[in-house]
Amino acid sequence: MVQSFEIAVFEGDGIGPEITAPTIRILEALTNGQDDYQLAFTMAPAGAALYAATGEALPSASMETARRADAILLAAMGLPSVRYKDGTEISPQLDLRIELDLFAGVRPVRVVPGQPTPLKLSGGQTIDFVLIRESTEGLFHSKGKGEVTRDEARETLLITRKTSEKLFRFAFDYAEQRKALGTGKGRVTCVDKANVFRAFAFFREIFDSVARDYSQLTADHAYVDATALWMVEKPWLFDVMVTENMFGDILSDLGAGIMGGLGLAPSADIGHKHAVFQPCHGSAPDIAGKGLANPFAMILSAAMMLDWLGTKHNIEQMISDGALLRDAVYKVVANGSVLTRDLGGTSSTETAADAVLEEITAKA
Repeated sequence: MVQSFEIAVFEGDGIGPEITAPTIRILEALTNGQDDYQLAFTMAPAGAALYAATGEALPSASMETARRADAILLAAMGLPSVRYKDGTEISPQLDLRIELDLFAGVRPVRVVPGQPTPLKLSGGQTIDFVLIRESTEGLFHSKGKGEVTRDEARETLLITRKTSEKLFRFAFDYAEQRKALGTGKGRVTCVDKANVFRAFAFFREIFDSVARDYSQLTADHAYVDATALWMVEKPWLFDVMVTENMFGDILSDLGAGIMGGLGLAPSADIGHKHAVFQPCHGSAPDIAGKGLANPFAMILSAAMMLDWLGTKHNIEQMISDGALLRDAVYKVVANGSVLTRDLGGTSSTETAADAVLEEITAKA
Protein backbone atom coordinates (compact mmCIF):
# COMPACT_ATOMS: atom_id res chain seq x y z
CA MET A 1 0.00 0.00 0.00
CA VAL A 2 1.34 3.40 -1.03
CA GLN A 3 1.73 5.83 1.87
CA SER A 4 0.90 9.44 1.10
CA PHE A 5 2.48 12.36 2.93
CA GLU A 6 1.31 15.96 2.96
CA ILE A 7 4.11 18.50 2.64
CA ALA A 8 3.35 22.08 3.66
CA VAL A 9 5.28 24.41 1.36
CA PHE A 10 6.25 27.91 2.44
CA GLU A 11 7.89 29.48 -0.60
CA GLY A 12 8.08 32.84 1.17
CA ASP A 13 9.89 35.90 -0.11
CA GLY A 14 12.54 37.00 -2.59
CA ILE A 15 14.16 34.03 -4.31
CA GLY A 16 11.97 31.62 -2.33
CA PRO A 17 9.53 30.82 -5.16
CA GLU A 18 12.43 30.43 -7.64
CA ILE A 19 14.14 27.70 -5.63
CA THR A 20 10.90 26.05 -4.49
CA ALA A 21 9.53 25.30 -7.97
CA PRO A 22 12.48 23.22 -9.24
CA THR A 23 12.81 21.44 -5.89
CA ILE A 24 9.20 20.29 -6.04
CA ARG A 25 9.69 19.30 -9.68
CA ILE A 26 12.64 17.09 -8.67
CA LEU A 27 10.71 15.54 -5.78
CA GLU A 28 7.79 14.80 -8.09
CA ALA A 29 10.15 13.13 -10.55
CA LEU A 30 11.61 11.01 -7.74
CA THR A 31 8.19 9.85 -6.57
CA ASN A 32 6.65 9.34 -10.01
CA GLY A 33 5.41 5.76 -10.18
CA GLN A 34 6.56 4.95 -6.65
CA ASP A 35 4.97 1.95 -4.97
CA ASP A 36 6.16 2.89 -1.48
CA TYR A 37 5.21 6.53 -0.96
CA GLN A 38 3.75 9.64 -2.55
CA LEU A 39 4.07 13.33 -1.69
CA ALA A 40 1.22 15.86 -1.84
CA PHE A 41 2.23 19.52 -1.69
CA THR A 42 0.07 22.20 -0.04
CA MET A 43 1.12 25.83 -0.46
CA ALA A 44 1.09 27.94 2.71
CA PRO A 45 1.33 31.74 2.26
CA ALA A 46 3.53 33.59 4.78
CA GLY A 47 6.34 36.08 4.91
CA ALA A 48 7.32 39.72 4.69
CA ALA A 49 5.64 40.47 1.36
CA LEU A 50 2.39 39.04 2.70
CA TYR A 51 2.78 41.15 5.84
CA ALA A 52 3.30 44.28 3.75
CA ALA A 53 0.15 43.53 1.77
CA THR A 54 -2.15 42.27 4.53
CA GLY A 55 -0.59 43.09 7.91
CA GLU A 56 -0.30 39.36 8.64
CA ALA A 57 3.01 37.47 8.39
CA LEU A 58 1.80 33.98 9.31
CA PRO A 59 -1.96 33.52 8.74
CA SER A 60 -3.78 31.06 10.98
CA ALA A 61 -4.70 28.96 7.93
CA SER A 62 -1.03 28.57 7.04
CA MET A 63 -0.20 27.68 10.63
CA GLU A 64 -2.93 25.05 10.57
CA THR A 65 -1.51 23.63 7.31
CA ALA A 66 1.87 23.36 9.02
CA ARG A 67 0.39 21.59 12.05
CA ARG A 68 -1.48 19.12 9.87
CA ALA A 69 1.35 18.35 7.47
CA ASP A 70 3.69 15.39 7.76
CA ALA A 71 6.64 17.71 7.03
CA ILE A 72 7.25 21.34 6.16
CA LEU A 73 9.42 22.56 3.29
CA LEU A 74 10.35 26.22 3.66
CA ALA A 75 12.34 28.29 1.17
CA ALA A 76 13.16 31.75 2.54
CA MET A 77 11.23 34.42 4.42
CA GLY A 78 11.92 38.02 5.29
CA LEU A 79 12.79 41.22 3.43
CA PRO A 80 15.17 43.87 4.81
CA SER A 81 12.80 46.64 3.73
CA VAL A 82 9.80 45.21 5.61
CA ARG A 83 9.90 45.29 9.40
CA TYR A 84 7.69 45.19 12.44
CA LYS A 85 7.11 48.42 14.34
CA ASP A 86 9.91 47.56 16.80
CA GLY A 87 12.43 47.46 13.93
CA THR A 88 12.90 43.68 13.77
CA GLU A 89 12.53 41.78 10.51
CA ILE A 90 9.57 39.60 9.59
CA SER A 91 10.56 36.01 10.44
CA PRO A 92 7.64 33.54 10.52
CA GLN A 93 10.17 30.70 10.41
CA LEU A 94 11.10 31.56 13.99
CA ASP A 95 7.42 31.54 14.94
CA LEU A 96 7.08 28.06 13.45
CA ARG A 97 9.98 26.83 15.58
CA ILE A 98 8.34 28.09 18.75
CA GLU A 99 4.75 27.07 17.93
CA LEU A 100 5.74 23.54 16.84
CA ASP A 101 8.46 23.09 19.49
CA LEU A 102 11.18 22.45 16.93
CA PHE A 103 13.94 22.35 19.52
CA ALA A 104 16.70 20.70 17.44
CA GLY A 105 18.22 22.67 14.57
CA VAL A 106 20.25 20.30 12.40
CA ARG A 107 22.96 21.93 10.25
CA PRO A 108 25.10 19.46 8.25
CA VAL A 109 28.55 20.58 7.10
CA ARG A 110 29.93 18.48 4.27
CA VAL A 111 32.79 19.00 1.84
CA VAL A 112 33.53 16.29 -0.73
CA PRO A 113 36.54 16.05 -3.08
CA GLY A 114 36.16 18.56 -5.91
CA GLN A 115 33.78 20.81 -3.97
CA PRO A 116 34.80 24.49 -3.84
CA THR A 117 35.99 25.48 -0.36
CA PRO A 118 38.22 28.25 1.02
CA LEU A 119 40.09 25.62 3.06
CA LYS A 120 43.22 23.89 1.81
CA LEU A 121 42.48 20.18 2.07
CA SER A 122 44.94 17.41 1.31
CA GLY A 123 44.09 15.03 -1.49
CA GLY A 124 40.84 13.15 -0.97
CA GLN A 125 40.22 14.67 2.46
CA THR A 126 36.54 15.13 3.34
CA ILE A 127 34.65 17.09 5.97
CA ASP A 128 31.42 15.63 7.32
CA PHE A 129 30.04 16.82 10.63
CA VAL A 130 26.71 18.07 11.98
CA LEU A 131 25.99 21.09 14.14
CA ILE A 132 22.86 20.69 16.27
CA ARG A 133 21.53 24.01 17.51
CA GLU A 134 18.85 24.46 20.14
CA SER A 135 16.18 26.39 18.23
CA THR A 136 13.57 27.66 20.70
CA GLU A 137 15.44 29.17 23.65
CA GLY A 138 18.87 30.67 24.22
CA LEU A 139 19.36 34.32 23.36
CA PHE A 140 16.60 34.12 20.73
CA HIS A 141 14.11 33.57 23.55
CA SER A 142 13.77 37.32 24.06
CA LYS A 143 13.04 38.06 20.38
CA GLY A 144 10.67 41.02 20.36
CA LYS A 145 10.72 41.25 24.18
CA GLY A 146 14.03 42.93 24.88
CA GLU A 147 14.12 46.03 27.10
CA VAL A 148 15.42 49.20 25.46
CA THR A 149 15.77 52.60 27.10
CA ARG A 150 17.62 55.71 25.99
CA ASP A 151 20.82 54.59 27.70
CA GLU A 152 20.81 50.79 27.64
CA ALA A 153 19.34 47.67 26.12
CA ARG A 154 18.88 44.20 27.64
CA GLU A 155 18.11 40.82 26.12
CA THR A 156 17.60 37.71 28.24
CA LEU A 157 19.11 34.31 27.50
CA LEU A 158 17.01 31.32 28.60
CA ILE A 159 18.19 27.75 29.04
CA THR A 160 15.84 25.20 30.61
CA ARG A 161 16.55 21.69 31.80
CA LYS A 162 13.50 20.29 29.99
CA THR A 163 14.50 21.57 26.56
CA SER A 164 18.22 20.94 27.06
CA GLU A 165 17.63 17.30 27.98
CA LYS A 166 15.54 16.80 24.82
CA LEU A 167 18.22 18.51 22.76
CA PHE A 168 21.08 16.44 24.14
CA ARG A 169 19.24 13.14 23.75
CA PHE A 170 18.49 14.10 20.16
CA ALA A 171 22.18 14.89 19.59
CA PHE A 172 23.40 11.60 21.09
CA ASP A 173 20.80 9.60 19.16
CA TYR A 174 21.85 11.40 15.98
CA ALA A 175 25.51 10.59 16.64
CA GLU A 176 24.55 6.96 17.26
CA GLN A 177 22.76 6.81 13.91
CA ARG A 178 25.75 8.35 12.11
CA LYS A 179 28.09 5.85 13.71
CA ALA A 180 25.85 2.94 12.69
CA LEU A 181 25.82 4.22 9.11
CA GLY A 182 29.59 4.62 9.07
CA THR A 183 29.40 8.39 8.51
CA GLY A 184 30.29 9.47 12.04
CA LYS A 185 32.81 8.74 14.77
CA GLY A 186 30.31 8.38 17.61
CA ARG A 187 31.39 11.62 19.22
CA VAL A 188 29.26 14.46 20.62
CA THR A 189 30.83 17.79 21.55
CA CYS A 190 29.01 20.27 23.77
CA VAL A 191 29.90 23.80 22.60
CA ASP A 192 29.41 26.45 25.27
CA LYS A 193 31.03 29.24 27.26
CA ALA A 194 30.85 27.54 30.64
CA ASN A 195 34.00 29.23 31.90
CA VAL A 196 32.27 32.63 31.93
CA PHE A 197 28.49 32.23 32.14
CA ARG A 198 26.56 30.36 34.83
CA ALA A 199 23.85 29.59 32.26
CA PHE A 200 26.36 27.65 30.16
CA ALA A 201 27.80 25.87 33.18
CA PHE A 202 24.20 24.73 33.77
CA PHE A 203 23.95 23.74 30.07
CA ARG A 204 27.15 21.67 30.34
CA GLU A 205 26.02 20.02 33.58
CA ILE A 206 22.84 18.77 31.86
CA PHE A 207 24.89 17.55 28.88
CA ASP A 208 27.17 15.52 31.15
CA SER A 209 24.16 14.02 32.92
CA VAL A 210 22.56 12.87 29.66
CA ALA A 211 25.92 11.61 28.34
CA ARG A 212 26.02 8.98 31.10
CA ASP A 213 23.17 7.17 29.31
CA TYR A 214 25.29 6.90 26.13
CA SER A 215 28.46 5.20 27.35
CA GLN A 216 29.00 3.69 23.88
CA LEU A 217 29.65 7.19 22.53
CA THR A 218 32.36 9.75 23.27
CA ALA A 219 31.21 12.98 24.94
CA ASP A 220 33.40 16.05 25.28
CA HIS A 221 33.29 19.85 25.53
CA ALA A 222 34.65 22.87 23.69
CA TYR A 223 34.34 26.61 24.23
CA VAL A 224 32.59 28.36 21.39
CA ASP A 225 35.51 30.65 20.51
CA ALA A 226 37.92 27.71 20.29
CA THR A 227 35.36 25.79 18.24
CA ALA A 228 35.20 28.59 15.67
CA LEU A 229 38.99 28.38 15.33
CA TRP A 230 39.05 24.59 15.04
CA MET A 231 36.25 24.57 12.47
CA VAL A 232 38.67 26.40 10.20
CA GLU A 233 41.93 24.70 11.24
CA LYS A 234 40.80 21.08 11.63
CA PRO A 235 37.07 20.61 10.85
CA TRP A 236 37.55 16.94 9.98
CA LEU A 237 37.92 16.18 13.69
CA PHE A 238 34.28 16.97 14.49
CA ASP A 239 31.32 14.57 14.34
CA VAL A 240 28.24 15.99 16.12
CA MET A 241 28.33 19.34 17.91
CA VAL A 242 25.47 20.58 20.06
CA THR A 243 25.07 24.15 21.26
CA GLU A 244 22.85 27.06 22.29
CA ASN A 245 20.67 28.94 19.82
CA MET A 246 22.78 32.05 19.15
CA PHE A 247 26.09 30.19 19.14
CA GLY A 248 24.56 27.72 16.70
CA ASP A 249 23.28 30.51 14.48
CA ILE A 250 26.78 31.94 14.15
CA LEU A 251 28.69 28.66 13.83
CA SER A 252 26.29 27.32 11.20
CA ASP A 253 27.14 30.26 8.94
CA LEU A 254 30.83 29.51 9.49
CA GLY A 255 30.04 25.96 8.46
CA ALA A 256 28.36 27.27 5.32
CA GLY A 257 31.51 29.26 4.54
CA ILE A 258 33.58 26.08 4.84
CA MET A 259 31.25 24.42 2.31
CA GLY A 260 31.70 27.24 -0.18
CA GLY A 261 28.72 29.38 0.76
CA LEU A 262 25.14 29.44 1.99
CA GLY A 263 24.00 28.08 -1.36
CA LEU A 264 25.20 24.64 -0.22
CA ALA A 265 23.91 24.83 3.36
CA PRO A 266 20.73 22.84 4.11
CA SER A 267 19.05 22.64 7.49
CA ALA A 268 16.23 21.13 9.48
CA ASP A 269 14.42 22.20 12.64
CA ILE A 270 13.05 19.08 14.27
CA GLY A 271 10.74 18.37 17.18
CA HIS A 272 9.05 15.21 18.43
CA LYS A 273 6.05 15.63 16.09
CA HIS A 274 6.96 18.18 13.42
CA ALA A 275 9.93 19.22 11.30
CA VAL A 276 10.79 22.12 8.99
CA PHE A 277 13.39 21.74 6.22
CA GLN A 278 14.90 24.87 4.74
CA PRO A 279 18.11 26.29 3.27
CA CYS A 280 20.22 28.35 5.66
CA HIS A 281 20.33 31.33 3.32
CA GLY A 282 17.94 34.26 3.24
CA SER A 283 15.54 35.62 0.64
CA ALA A 284 18.22 37.54 -1.35
CA PRO A 285 15.81 40.16 -2.77
CA ASP A 286 18.65 41.78 -4.74
CA ILE A 287 18.72 38.83 -7.16
CA ALA A 288 15.06 37.80 -6.98
CA GLY A 289 13.45 37.26 -10.38
CA LYS A 290 16.78 37.14 -12.23
CA GLY A 291 17.26 33.37 -12.38
CA LEU A 292 20.55 33.62 -10.46
CA ALA A 293 19.56 31.90 -7.21
CA ASN A 294 21.37 28.73 -6.17
CA PRO A 295 18.80 25.92 -5.67
CA PHE A 296 21.24 23.39 -4.19
CA ALA A 297 20.66 24.19 -0.49
CA MET A 298 16.90 23.93 -0.99
CA ILE A 299 17.29 20.60 -2.81
CA LEU A 300 19.63 19.29 -0.09
CA SER A 301 17.05 20.33 2.52
CA ALA A 302 14.46 18.31 0.61
CA ALA A 303 16.84 15.34 0.76
CA MET A 304 16.98 15.76 4.55
CA MET A 305 13.18 15.78 4.58
CA LEU A 306 13.01 12.46 2.71
CA ASP A 307 15.54 10.93 5.08
CA TRP A 308 13.64 12.15 8.16
CA LEU A 309 10.26 10.93 6.88
CA GLY A 310 11.71 7.62 5.76
CA THR A 311 13.36 7.02 9.12
CA LYS A 312 10.29 8.09 11.07
CA HIS A 313 7.91 5.88 9.06
CA ASN A 314 10.37 3.06 8.32
CA ILE A 315 10.26 3.48 4.53
CA GLU A 316 13.59 2.38 3.09
CA GLN A 317 12.79 3.80 -0.35
CA MET A 318 12.44 7.31 1.07
CA ILE A 319 15.78 7.02 2.84
CA SER A 320 17.35 5.70 -0.35
CA ASP A 321 15.83 8.53 -2.40
CA GLY A 322 17.10 11.09 0.08
CA ALA A 323 20.64 9.72 -0.30
CA LEU A 324 20.24 9.63 -4.09
CA LEU A 325 19.15 13.27 -4.15
CA ARG A 326 21.95 14.41 -1.84
CA ASP A 327 24.61 12.52 -3.80
CA ALA A 328 23.30 13.96 -7.07
CA VAL A 329 23.76 17.52 -5.80
CA TYR A 330 27.30 16.86 -4.60
CA LYS A 331 28.22 15.14 -7.86
CA VAL A 332 27.06 18.19 -9.83
CA VAL A 333 28.98 20.51 -7.49
CA ALA A 334 32.16 18.41 -7.60
CA ASN A 335 32.00 18.22 -11.39
CA GLY A 336 32.12 22.00 -11.51
CA SER A 337 30.63 22.51 -14.96
CA VAL A 338 27.19 23.57 -13.74
CA LEU A 339 27.54 26.07 -10.92
CA THR A 340 25.55 29.18 -10.08
CA ARG A 341 27.16 32.59 -9.71
CA ASP A 342 27.70 32.35 -5.94
CA LEU A 343 29.85 29.24 -6.48
CA GLY A 344 31.92 30.84 -9.22
CA GLY A 345 29.88 29.67 -12.21
CA THR A 346 27.42 31.18 -14.64
CA SER A 347 24.54 28.68 -14.62
CA SER A 348 20.96 29.72 -13.95
CA THR A 349 18.72 28.37 -11.22
CA GLU A 350 16.87 26.11 -13.64
CA THR A 351 20.05 24.85 -15.32
CA ALA A 352 21.54 23.90 -11.96
CA ALA A 353 18.35 22.10 -10.89
CA ASP A 354 18.15 20.32 -14.26
CA ALA A 355 21.70 19.02 -13.79
CA VAL A 356 20.67 17.45 -10.47
CA LEU A 357 17.60 15.91 -12.09
CA GLU A 358 19.76 14.48 -14.89
CA GLU A 359 22.03 12.84 -12.30
CA ILE A 360 19.02 11.28 -10.60
CA THR A 361 17.61 10.04 -13.88
CA ALA A 362 20.95 8.54 -14.84
CA LYS A 363 21.02 6.55 -11.59
CA ALA A 364 17.42 5.35 -11.88
